[in-house]
Amino acid sequence: MPIPSLKDKLIDKLREIEDPALLAEVSNLFELQEPETVYKTSSAQKKSIEEAKQQAKDGRVVDNEQSDKESDEWLSE
Repeated sequence: MPIPSLKDKLIDKLREIEDPALLAEVSNLFELQEPETVYKTSSAQKKSIEEAKQQAKDGRVVDNEQSDKESDEWLSE
């Protein structure tokens, strides 16, 4: 279906919606497609990120299962 025709059909359907909950869901869907949020990081955060990247490159990583196990052990102390 050509894009202009699809847009027209969607607009027509939106005009027919009377359900506030459904309109809210459609609104949320459109908001998800907004550009990603840009986060500002401090120099300390940037340093931590770079260190983590280097650790990953060096193979100094823990898989998710091991991480969960270590977290559970720590929480049970």
